[in-house]
Amino acid sequence: MTMAVTLTDQDKLTLRTAAYGAVSLLAAAGAAGSPHRIATEGSIALASATGPIGHVLAAKTRDIKLNGKSVAELADHVLPALTAAMSLLRKQDPAEADNFRNTVNVAVAAATRTHQGRPSPTVAEMVRKITGALEAANGGAPSRAAAGQDRPELQQVLQEIVDSGFTGVTLRVRDERGEWAGSAGVRRLGHSAEPPVNGHVRIGSNTKTFTATVVLQLVGEGKLGLDDPVDDYLPEFGLDRRITVRMLLQHTSGVFNFTGEYYDDGTVVPGIVWSGQEWVDNRFRPYRPEELVRLALSKPARFEPGTDWSYSNTNYVLARLLVEKVTGRSLAEEMHRLILGPLGLSGTVVPDTSPELPEPHAHAYYRYEEAGREETVDVTRQNPSWISTGGDMISTTQDLQTFISALMGGRLLPAHLLAEMCTPEPKAGYGLGVFVQETACGGTVITHNGGIAGHGALMYSTPDGSRTLTAALNYVDDVTMSLAEAFQKATRRLVDEVFCGGRAGSAQ
Repeated sequence: MTMAVTLTDQDKLTLRTAAYGAVSLLAAAGAAGSPHRIATEGSIALASATGPIGHVLAAKTRDIKLNGKSVAELADHVLPALTAAMSLLRKQDPAEADNFRNTVNVAVAAATRTHQGRPSPTVAEMVRKITGALEAANGGAPSRAAAGQDRPELQQVLQEIVDSGFTGVTLRVRDERGEWAGSAGVRRLGHSAEPPVNGHVRIGSNTKTFTATVVLQLVGEGKLGLDDPVDDYLPEFGLDRRITVRMLLQHTSGVFNFTGEYYDDGTVVPGIVWSGQEWVDNRFRPYRPEELVRLALSKPARFEPGTDWSYSNTNYVLARLLVEKVTGRSLAEEMHRLILGPLGLSGTVVPDTSPELPEPHAHAYYRYEEAGREETVDVTRQNPSWISTGGDMISTTQDLQTFISALMGGRLLPAHLLAEMCTPEPKAGYGLGVFVQETACGGTVITHNGGIAGHGALMYSTPDGSRTLTAALNYVDDVTMSLAEAFQKATRRLVDEVFCGGRAGSAQ
């Protein structure tokens, strides 16, 4: 048979691993239901493929080693293989790349039809991840099927955000109309390609929600108590005995913010260097979390523990150290055990000191003046240990959607701890790692947003997890944070459109 593409034996193995691996991933995700039937139906669909792809997939699959792997292990193995398969086919023959994608999508549809009614949340999430991996080789631009439906009103909002000064933006919405993903702007200055719809982004303070969830899961396991003094676990810092675990998560400890404090009277007390040319020149410098905490504790507390509210990144670095002390494992390991593994969040990274950002991704920039001349530097690669658990994590809009939906849907925390998380203090409406906010049309959203040197991420959900908005932004940051107002306006515009139908003040 004459093939339209030239494939090495390794290429063929990649195609088979990707296709049959996708079916195996769905079978593992549906293990509580009928995994054998899922695998059978999906494999039958793959065997019916035509053309060169059918020729490759019809070959024996004994060289594929996928048995006995967990959902997370399979996701780590299969999803990159799907992207690699699409990439190698697209370089040779785009028609065969489309054939392969359609073949896998048919197999996925056949496999998920084996469930009674709707697929389980885990199976549905794996379907979304498989679709995203297939599209990643095409720059993250979703096919019409992946996008779910045309949403011109959402695409218009994205363009408005770009027009306000952002380099690029990607958005993912899930609501009663299904799931939609889109992008606008550019992924890199001087280039025309749009940001990848499911690209990686530094999520900034969204890290706090992940970290708070881990702490609350450990509370649920009985390893610590919300109202325990933190000093019981971290005596080496000499913390005020009145500071509790709850106060760390809710920003009511009064501990100085190591990135600096800004007081109502205009007084500024600096912390570490995190802006300007000095930061740009030293952006690969490593910090240890203990170093950040000790710097903070060398400064006066902002207020007596439990008497006020003030956002402090130090609280969450202490939370990280608390997790590591009570478990004997790194936060990254605990995050994987408790959240990333169970939810299959293969695009989410706890980087510690690594400067790398996985592909695909949009680029982040920082602008400063030197000798009267404006300089703009690509700061996509940086050592995020300067912010640590205050905002160092990497994720995708799809993983953020999965996480916040699972969290609010009760899949990560028992009901009483989820209620604690979503009970806000009165000054700022902050719960335990989340903000609880009212929309302009009278509804409630659970949220956290974050920004870090040219990258930003939004994460919103209804309290039951049924409607979500996640977004990633890339932009040119600067010492004056000149896009801060535009960032807030963009956020309000998106929330209004998604949670109020674009009609502020109407019933949700």
